[in-house]
Amino acid sequence: MTYIEKTLGGLLREKAEQQPDRDFIVYPDRNLRFSYADFDRRADELARGLLAMGLKKGDHIGIWATNVPDWNTVLFAAARAGMVLVTINTGYKLHELEYLLKQSDLKCLMIIDGWRDSDYVSMVYELVPELKTAPRGSLNAEKFPFLEYVVYAGQVKHRGMYSMSEVLLLGRHTGAGELRAIEASLAPDDVVNMQYTSGTTGFPKGVMLTHRNIINNGLGIGDNMRFTEEDIVCLPVPLFHCFGLVLGMMAIITHGSCAAILEWFDPLLVLATVQKERCTAVYGVPTMFIAELGHPMFKMFDLSSLRTGIMAGSPCPIETMRQVIELMHMKEITICYGLTESSPVMTQTRYDDDLETRVETVGRALPGVEVSIRDRETGEECPDGVHGEFCCRGYNTMKGYYKMPEETARCIDREGWLHSGDLGVRDGSGRFRVTVRIKDIIIRGGENIYPKEIEDFLYTMPGIRDVQVVGIPSEKYGEEAGAFIILQPDVSMGAEDVRDFCRGRISRFKIPRYVFFVDSFPLTSSGKIQKYLLREIGAKKAAEPGAEA
Repeated sequence: MTYIEKTLGGLLREKAEQQPDRDFIVYPDRNLRFSYADFDRRADELARGLLAMGLKKGDHIGIWATNVPDWNTVLFAAARAGMVLVTINTGYKLHELEYLLKQSDLKCLMIIDGWRDSDYVSMVYELVPELKTAPRGSLNAEKFPFLEYVVYAGQVKHRGMYSMSEVLLLGRHTGAGELRAIEASLAPDDVVNMQYTSGTTGFPKGVMLTHRNIINNGLGIGDNMRFTEEDIVCLPVPLFHCFGLVLGMMAIITHGSCAAILEWFDPLLVLATVQKERCTAVYGVPTMFIAELGHPMFKMFDLSSLRTGIMAGSPCPIETMRQVIELMHMKEITICYGLTESSPVMTQTRYDDDLETRVETVGRALPGVEVSIRDRETGEECPDGVHGEFCCRGYNTMKGYYKMPEETARCIDREGWLHSGDLGVRDGSGRFRVTVRIKDIIIRGGENIYPKEIEDFLYTMPGIRDVQVVGIPSEKYGEEAGAFIILQPDVSMGAEDVRDFCRGRISRFKIPRYVFFVDSFPLTSSGKIQKYLLREIGAKKAAEPGAEA
């Protein structure tokens, strides 16, 4: 594999020079189109505007938005100006946003109105009340000493906030000298993106990813799907996640392809987009493909242009994969495996793999990435057929966790192996299977849920003495969160009381669907809680009538 040794801003400029008039980003539902040259100019204007506003090279910019048209503009503008884009989960609530704002040292926060039942503007004012009285650019927030600017990605005026159009206007009236000097000083190993992920500690960690990390991961992913400048990729997956940003945008720009983006997932819009734009690829988690296949208008759409795509996030049922290949014409669809810390893909199936390989394995190592199954006790590599921990090393290894050197050292060993926390096995043909997720991550329809994070939050609810959260099998989502709760003496509460406490404080998908009140937890002889037994108990209880209530 020949690596791309460029920055993200430099790569965009190169593609804009090579194919200025070719479509780069399209929003089919509103007939909005950016050619490579158009988008390069807009990203340049925004980068100059950010500098004129007062931001500097190395500053952290957060974006809290669905896949709005200027999401990618912010990504490429920040990269060109030497800033770090911190992507924020659209489902975050106050508790999660407050932690991220503090831990990430955000200098600037960009937001939209909100999403679903979350009013982002109101939530930001609640956390940063000084915004309502401070002149723009002069924010002095007591809780968040680093935060100086808030930008609203829209035309409406909000007190204390810049609008996106104002920042772009600033850029149009600012010379390019400072920006060009910064660009010349940047290197592929500079951090360009931070994405937050949790772990067994329960504290979200900022994964620092470099230009080299994400650009080359996208290059390898796209190569395995045989992407060219003729490909049009339907992206209904979130850009704040590696799925949309790396598997999507980085695979697309490295091959000069086109992104047909949806602001949020809607199965009907996916089908309409594929037909309207003659898309050659579409991405999604298994539940998305199931929703598309099951839509009552599915047969009305011409999907014959499809060839490939990616299904990731959770294991795919074999019947779903068979229908995707046969009914959606995606004979070259691929499966990916990895984690945010590995930029994120370690392994991927290939376009010519058979059906069994696509549903029972996660494919072979990505070019340029060493993947090894290693013994968790000795650190030695396991022979084929022997279970061990998934590890990788190569260009895709993260720079580290932001301000968490001890956590970084626990994840990346002295030999450079990044430890996934997942158990797996390699067969004699070099294909890998994931067998056990050591971290007990719950994967709900492609969203990672970290039990410790929910447990720590529920401990703050009055009346709860102890709590354990595990995954409960779900036909629709793969897994749902289930909470086993021991109450304080003489306390009475119901499942809905627990869910009411969670609403508006943690993301909707993290709220336990099942709540079980128990007197004790199953323990080992050394006193450790046996979560696997809780999962078995939870699965049985969930099958009982009225379990959710």
